[in-house]
This record gives sequence, C-alpha cells and structure tokens, in this order.
Amino acid sequence: MSGDSYKIIDQQEVYFLTLTVIDWVDVFVRKEYKIILTDSLNYCISNKGLEVFAWVVMSNHIHLIVKAKEGYLLSNILRDFKKFTSKKIVEAIIAIGESRRDWLLDKFSFTARKTGRAKNYKLWTDSNHAICLEKKEWLEQRLNYIHQNPVRQMIVEHPEEYIFSSAVDYADGKGLVNITRI
Repeated sequence: MSGDSYKIIDQQEVYFLTLTVIDWVDVFVRKEYKIILTDSLNYCISNKGLEVFAWVVMSNHIHLIVKAKEGYLLSNILRDFKKFTSKKIVEAIIAIGESRRDWLLDKFSFTARKTGRAKNYKLWTDSNHAICLEKKEWLEQRLNYIHQNPVRQMIVEHPEEYIFSSAVDYADGKGLVNITRI
C-alpha cells in the first residue's frame, strides 16, 4: 500500500482528505480538468453516498471534508472517484490538445508501470492523507484552511472569489458542488 499513517479507520466519520497528483504535477491548471472533478464529486454525492462539507481544487491536489452516508464506505467512494477522474482527465489531456500532453502522459504512464497500481496511467497518489475530524474545533480549523488555500496562493483576494471551492457556499452563494454546510 502507500505506507501512509493517515488512514480511514471509521468509514462513517468525517475526514479531512488531501488527494494529491503523483509527484505534485500541476494538472489542474485548466478549467476542463477541474470541471471533471466537480462533476465527479456531484455524481458521488447523488449516487455513491458521499457527503461533502468543504472542498477546494488547487493546481496539484484537492482538499475535502467529507463523510460516507450510512451503508456506504468512504474508502470505496474515494477509490471509484480517483479511478474515474484519472481516466477522464487523461482522456481530456489527449482530447483538448494540452501543450504538455506528451510530458504528462509519459509521467503518468511511467508511474503506472513503476508502481503496478494502474493499467495505463496513474494520476493520483495512493494516499488520501485522511485526518479524522473528531472535534468541532478541528473541523472549523480545516474548513478555514481549505477556504484560505487559494488566498494563500494569491489566486484570489477573498476565499469566496475562487470558483473551485466551497467558500462561496459559506458566503451564502451557490458553488459548483452540492455540499452540506457544517
């Protein structure tokens, strides 16, 4: 496995997750790739028992505060999400004429062969860096961390200005993912 000490132990708990692209490759620089992620999160919410409380897509990772609804396993939802989005993003890299197409595909192909953990391309690391948010103050701290991420990276001045985040939902707007507010 990944050797990650941050594991999902209780499948029904609320977790702060960081899903990272292999080698921290900046893949999510095009809106088309980020839309694949948001559409996939919404699909998992509607069809796979995922409950999303907060999220943000950065250039090479995504942060989430999530849980699985009763009767579902968070690990299975994440496995399916990663597998599906990896396939769709690779398809998009090929289809839209990505300027870094050859380099990205070589990188993802090499990692798939090296790890033996994917058939053709491996986009995501195995780890989800799962941190159980047992205490309310931990939850609020991570929520703030997620929403401030684009501000710290100087992408936007105010968290709610970043469209690929749940910050707009917490500013009484409607974002791209159907979240449940905390």
